[in-house]
Amino acid sequence: MDEKERHAGGIHFTSENDIMKIIRPTISKFWEDKIEAANTVKELEFLRTEMRNYQVLDPACGSGNFLYMAYQELKLAEQLLLDKLAEISQSSQLEMGFVTPLQFYGIDNNSFAVELARVTLTIARKVAIDKLGINETVLPLDTLNKNIVCKDALFSKWPQVNAIIGNPPFQSKNKMQVELGRSYINQLREKYSEVPGRADYCVYWFRKSHDELPENGRAGLVGTNTIRQNYSREGGLDYIINSGTITEAVSSQPWSGDAVVHVSIVNWVKAKVTGKKKLYNQIGDQESNPWEMMELDYINSALSTGFDVTQAQQLKVNSDSQSCYQGQSHGHEGFLLTPAEATEMIVSSSKNSEVIFPYLTGDNLLSSIPPQPQRYVIDFHPRKIEEAKKYKLPFERIKELVLPTRESAAEIEIKRNEAARKKNPKAKVNRHHQNFLAKWWLLSYPRPELIGKIEKLSRYIVCSRVTKRPIFAFINSDIRPRDALQVFPLSDDYSFGILQSSIHWLWFTERCSTLKGDFPYTSNSVFDTFLWPQNPTSEQVINVENAAV
Repeated sequence: MDEKERHAGGIHFTSENDIMKIIRPTISKFWEDKIEAANTVKELEFLRTEMRNYQVLDPACGSGNFLYMAYQELKLAEQLLLDKLAEISQSSQLEMGFVTPLQFYGIDNNSFAVELARVTLTIARKVAIDKLGINETVLPLDTLNKNIVCKDALFSKWPQVNAIIGNPPFQSKNKMQVELGRSYINQLREKYSEVPGRADYCVYWFRKSHDELPENGRAGLVGTNTIRQNYSREGGLDYIINSGTITEAVSSQPWSGDAVVHVSIVNWVKAKVTGKKKLYNQIGDQESNPWEMMELDYINSALSTGFDVTQAQQLKVNSDSQSCYQGQSHGHEGFLLTPAEATEMIVSSSKNSEVIFPYLTGDNLLSSIPPQPQRYVIDFHPRKIEEAKKYKLPFERIKELVLPTRESAAEIEIKRNEAARKKNPKAKVNRHHQNFLAKWWLLSYPRPELIGKIEKLSRYIVCSRVTKRPIFAFINSDIRPRDALQVFPLSDDYSFGILQSSIHWLWFTERCSTLKGDFPYTSNSVFDTFLWPQNPTSEQVINVENAAV
């Protein structure tokens, strides 16, 4: 697969080292512990029967690397069992191997990958026989057409197995619609309505894997490190720990492949399990960076040893406070002007200053003191098209640059909807770009409620949505905030102090989601529970001061 195809499918090669972070705790150690605990011929014979019936599934198998490694490890466990059985029974007879590729299953939606995985598993048998010197014949070759199949795993029936392993596709919630198509997303959310719509793609695999496991079944999956954060955590790991136990996990590590992401690796059992669990974390953004390991009685769904906020309840007084917004999304570069272009338009007609504003980005906020916008934005909202035409140069620019793009995008969307309806007359369709075309002279998301609030203030507070740490700043209300900024339409020093407080810092760092290792990605969900209400009561002041103490 070329880079474009891999990116569209969220498909990434998993290194042997990372595969073993799943195979080892989910399969290898599981069998080693059982064999070590068996001390009679009867107990070992029982384990042999159990191992003969043991089955493994990779529901996103790709070319079969996970299945190959799992097969090799189960053959090692088989050899360990046979050696112990021979020792206890004092038999010199060489036992025949009994674990076969027919105990392994795979699903993938790429037909070539499926063919390759079948060959990979066939090779695995030959390699194991040669490496371990097993008393077993290579021929006849196993027919794996029913074991490894070409299907969409999220919409197909899975075989009943004892263990589920793999690396589901990496696809962020923001790119799913573009890469997978609106029709597919609608089907996905209809089938998995319990998963929050803002969860990443791999969350659906975690949830289905847990549902498909039998009681005491084991699973190990790789996911982007967002699986332990916010909506993705709520849809996946929160659900898993309700009836299961995370036994070993990597909280975060740089991905060993070519995707510039950090990943989490989670191994769990569908049962309540006592005893120590292991939580690993790699510090920093390089593969060579040091690791830390903690032994815990319990691993929470945030895969964290810090302040546990996974069970925090939203405070209605704060979610209703209307004190937190995302900035404006222009949707097309045609709306943006350089300082020189903005000056030229305003000089040509001072009236144009009514629709041209300094436009602050997250980079601008973090790169200069005080923050200085580097570009301007044309914002006609709330004017209708007849009013917008009165601003000649700005309007002509939007008509020339923005309108053709929005016409083209809407046309493509209409054709895509028609094709979806032909396949399924009841299919939901998307009118995203058609809605933009209907108001083509306006920003994609002008955020009228937010703008209405900040226009009444002399200043307001912003924080970059992607930042190494939350830096809050007051911004002049003449400046329009871009969507890379989280905006608080509050002008008082008291609210600013609350946002900068140590207790809010603790909440922020535990609640935020991240890009790579240590870059918080803030959203409304970070602030919903904690944000200080406007006009706080004396009781609320006391409560927060006590909490801070």
